[in-house]
Amino acid sequence: MSYTIIIIVVTILISLAAFNNDEIKHKLILYPYGMDGHPAEFYRLLSSGFIHEDIPHLAFNMYALYAFGQYMEIQFAELSFSWVFVVLYLTGIIIASLPALFKHRLHSYYAALGASGGVSAVIFAFIYYHPWSKIGMVFIPGLGIPAIVFAILYLVYSAYSARKGSGNIGHDAHFWGGVYGFAFAFFSDPTHGRIFIEQLKGFQ
Repeated sequence: MSYTIIIIVVTILISLAAFNNDEIKHKLILYPYGMDGHPAEFYRLLSSGFIHEDIPHLAFNMYALYAFGQYMEIQFAELSFSWVFVVLYLTGIIIASLPALFKHRLHSYYAALGASGGVSAVIFAFIYYHPWSKIGMVFIPGLGIPAIVFAILYLVYSAYSARKGSGNIGHDAHFWGGVYGFAFAFFSDPTHGRIFIEQLKGFQ
């Protein structure tokens, strides 16, 4: 069984448990106000990535993880070890959660959850190796834009939305998860950028 499938199964099981048990949800959720000055609570930087708001939120993240995760497992296996994918995903969740920790540490109303930071990291690592692959719109096969174009639009939109503070979506986590995933791919790639440049030059 692939690491991607294992992560998906574990995330679904924990998320479903949290749907039916508020105590589990409150124990795992990212709550910067309660974490400020309490290092023992920092596990929430990771645990919050294994719970979700509702079924659609869970389904979308796990679909995206399934779609890109197995490609990245193969990619890392060819370069080094497939378990590097697990490091990417888990550290992606943590890194993407840090901005919220600092930004909202004085806001008692703020809490966050979801695997979006880790999923964004996986997607952007994929984009590093396959910048001209088409990333399609969910549920609309055949429609898609080059991955590198998607990456630029995604980061611009996430940065703008985070600055504007629109909705209850963790735009900061999306942005920094993506940036981290690309950086992780760059530094774990033995050529440190040559593969990406060659892929860009190889556009037909």
